[in-house]
Amino acid sequence: MNIEKLVRQNILKLKPYTSARSTNNKGILLDANENPFGSVVENDVRELNRYPDPNQTKLREKLSELIGINQNNLFFGVGSDEIIDLLIKIFCKPNIDNVIICEPTYGMYNVCCNINDIEIRTALLTNEFDIDVNAIMQLKDVNTKLLFLCSPNNPTGNLLNYSKIEELAKSTDIIIIIDEAYIDFADKKNSVELIKKYNNVILLRTFSKAWGLAGVRCGYCIADKIIIELLFKIKAPYSINKLTENIILNALVNVANYNKLVSLIKKEREFLIKEMSNINQIKKIYKTEANFILFKVNNPKEVYKKLAERDIIIRDRSSQINLEGCLRISVGTREQNQLFIKNLKEVL
Repeated sequence: MNIEKLVRQNILKLKPYTSARSTNNKGILLDANENPFGSVVENDVRELNRYPDPNQTKLREKLSELIGINQNNLFFGVGSDEIIDLLIKIFCKPNIDNVIICEPTYGMYNVCCNINDIEIRTALLTNEFDIDVNAIMQLKDVNTKLLFLCSPNNPTGNLLNYSKIEELAKSTDIIIIIDEAYIDFADKKNSVELIKKYNNVILLRTFSKAWGLAGVRCGYCIADKIIIELLFKIKAPYSINKLTENIILNALVNVANYNKLVSLIKKEREFLIKEMSNINQIKKIYKTEANFILFKVNNPKEVYKKLAERDIIIRDRSSQINLEGCLRISVGTREQNQLFIKNLKEVL
């Protein structure tokens, strides 16, 4: 597939901003109007007075080793949200192009499209919250540039059918963005193979969930080299700061801690499902491969409100399309989960 045919012409012609650190990182650096005497704070990150590496070289090298993908296929962003916005800017012409979003799903796809003045076409997921290929194909036209998918899907928690995604990748000339923010909690994690086979597939991932670094605001995408080059072309010069870089690099060499956290969350997820299954007033507990559980009750807004009054905050998803009666609980510690179950029983 010819990726460049889908890219906005002004992006292809764009001459990107060249920062001082794009080419020069060593020697006596007198080119970027930096403070040469150091910083006002002490930190384990050296040279905070110097701008960070705009090419994310160390981060890409380390992540490349970990997940077995070429570093030229990796791009880091300020959370996945920044990458979503950049991809829309690259491929979609305001007031002309459109994207397809499979609902119910993560709300930021809609928000970013609205900010960029891009038409949104909604393809409903099936009753099992899976991809409806026919619905997508019926919505697609010559101005459809992006398809957003979330797997495991937020807020439903289920993995999408990757065979259907591959079918779409083969048969369409649009960019397929798979948001895998919660993939670490799923048993099947072979989606990277799609990147090696199809240049119109992009995977989004984050350090916010399984890695326990939501406060750092760092995500990344895996994509064809051409797409990665386009992302570097339009991103802010120093989007990933040195503090963030240092924390992520430390995380990437502590895979044992990552595995421990994932294991703990899966264990507590099973605990919650078991305990919730014994509550007769819960109408349905949806299958999940994420770090949250979607469940259905008769009076979701009242349950949400009463739990909040007890300082137990969950998410009310009952207003989303096809999620009538649904609430979402994030997996907590054993103590937090026990308190939730106790109070949920009392409220119900």
